[in-house]
Amino acid sequence: MSDLLAPLAFQVGAGGIAGFIVGYALKKLARLVAVIAGIFFVVLLYLSYIGIININYDKLIEAMKGLTGQAGGAAGLVTPIVANLPFAATFMAGLGLGLKMG
Repeated sequence: MSDLLAPLAFQVGAGGIAGFIVGYALKKLARLVAVIAGIFFVVLLYLSYIGIININYDKLIEAMKGLTGQAGGAAGLVTPIVANLPFAATFMAGLGLGLKMG
């Protein structure tokens, strides 16, 4: 019985720690990307307002839809995570904690 507990305890501990680190870093990175994107769009709008550039809003919206569609490709990552359930469960708990504390 103790032969089974050691690997399980390692998976649970490693999953929780890895999840927390990923969640914390992901939240910090998402915040940085949002700030950079916001500054970029404000600069674009200002340059458009003063007449330096012309923005084709239809093409801009089309490009944004293309980017959000590509994010759906991450769904294929779910199956390998579910295959290792003890690790995945604690990873998700750690991820949630990291996102909350980040």
